[in-house]
Amino acid sequence: MKDFKPVHKDAYTLILEAIDTGTYRPGDRLVESELADRFGVSRTPVREALQRLETQSLLTRDGRSLIVASLDHNQLSELYVVRAELEGLAARLAARHATEEELRVLRDMVEEDCALLDDPDALARANRRFHKQIHLASHNRYLVQQLDLVHRSMALMATTSLAAEGRGEKALAEHDAIVAAMEARDEDGAHAALKAHISKAFVTRLKLDSGALGALD
Repeated sequence: MKDFKPVHKDAYTLILEAIDTGTYRPGDRLVESELADRFGVSRTPVREALQRLETQSLLTRDGRSLIVASLDHNQLSELYVVRAELEGLAARLAARHATEEELRVLRDMVEEDCALLDDPDALARANRRFHKQIHLASHNRYLVQQLDLVHRSMALMATTSLAAEGRGEKALAEHDAIVAAMEARDEDGAHAALKAHISKAFVTRLKLDSGALGALD
């Protein structure tokens, strides 16, 4: 029996994951030598990764330094519009194509995520897994690729809307409705439920950014 070798992630993936998980947040400066030391790689692949991330607008220039980009109001609005349309399509296709096993995984996620309501960061990670599972259940590789790009840009938000008081419980209730529609093979219902979910998340995001919801945990 052959030994399985661990999967080694490249510098681009490592930096992208660090941004996605909040290790580096909007406005943080990324230094080539520090990244090389942190991830145990040489500076050349780090330099190439930074150039690639800058091309994708995930990093921006501040003088001679590269910093993690942030989204202004217009960019945020545009991102949520695209996200709602693509996620709604993914939900519609998942209602049509998802296997019973995929639906079971989604149902288990909703039930298990209830234990994370007191931990917004953990709930945010679980939320990303839930949405990713819907993307995959759509069984459309091109849609999955586009949604990956959208969710990559979502990492440029400094905070999660799930940190707002009461949003976690509401989000999980919305997840439950999305999965219920998929289980019923209700394509229109799944599409509508997921678009409504994104719309409510956007409203919460706008209130957070305006300070209307007060201080975060």
